[in-house]
Amino acid sequence: MIVVEDLHRHFGGFHAVDGASIRIRTGSITGLIGPNGAGKTTLFNVIAGRLPPTSGRVLMDGEDITGLAPHTLFHKGLLRTFQIAHEFGSMTVRENLMMVPPNQAGEVLWNTWFRRGIVAEEERRLREKADEVLEFLTISHLADQKAANISGGQKKLLELGRTMMVDAKIVFLDEVGAGVNRTLLNTIGDAIIRLNKERGYTFCVIEHDMDFIARLCDPVICMAEGKVLAEGTVDEVRNNERVIEAYLGTGLKNKMKEGAA
Repeated sequence: MIVVEDLHRHFGGFHAVDGASIRIRTGSITGLIGPNGAGKTTLFNVIAGRLPPTSGRVLMDGEDITGLAPHTLFHKGLLRTFQIAHEFGSMTVRENLMMVPPNQAGEVLWNTWFRRGIVAEEERRLREKADEVLEFLTISHLADQKAANISGGQKKLLELGRTMMVDAKIVFLDEVGAGVNRTLLNTIGDAIIRLNKERGYTFCVIEHDMDFIARLCDPVICMAEGKVLAEGTVDEVRNNERVIEAYLGTGLKNKMKEGAA
């Protein structure tokens, strides 16, 4: 579904993404791992249109989408979440979901004056869909709470729920497990697996929790210093010498080997 070819993103003399090429297979849950500063989030930001690339290109279903704006990619079914959830805190959890679908009748002033029946019917359908999403995510009990008042893990579930309010093809999840307790992380993982298997969602997941990656992802891609180091199953990548060196550093790796000897 997604092909990234020789992508570069420079910030002055710093090469945050330095010739990365990846492929995300339709129907997969692809893991993207690497040490802090590897360029993972910058790569996401370029793919999702938040940053223009310095060079290289991004294809989606064979179409060149390089540099397209996030709202354009949204309409094509490419969505992303963030390390820090971006909820509308003064709105309820249900309202956060209902406002996601684009081109709603209530957004046109004329309709709110003279076509109130159409607006009301659309809102009824959106409310029903939002409630179905909340039930799917097992957070129906939060529907009427202000989004600002729910926990960090629940906000991550809410962000995932937003992707279910539209016809998403691929969702980029940036550290969905950051700051989330193990129980909620398992709930998030269950939802991702169900969306993948039951609704055909394709995912690409940045995450540092290797147990979470191992449970969900195949293949796994490791980045370091803006480049792709390795790709394969989680065990293949975890045991790759270059990956171990990127995470531990040459000196520490040699000390570990000496200790083992």
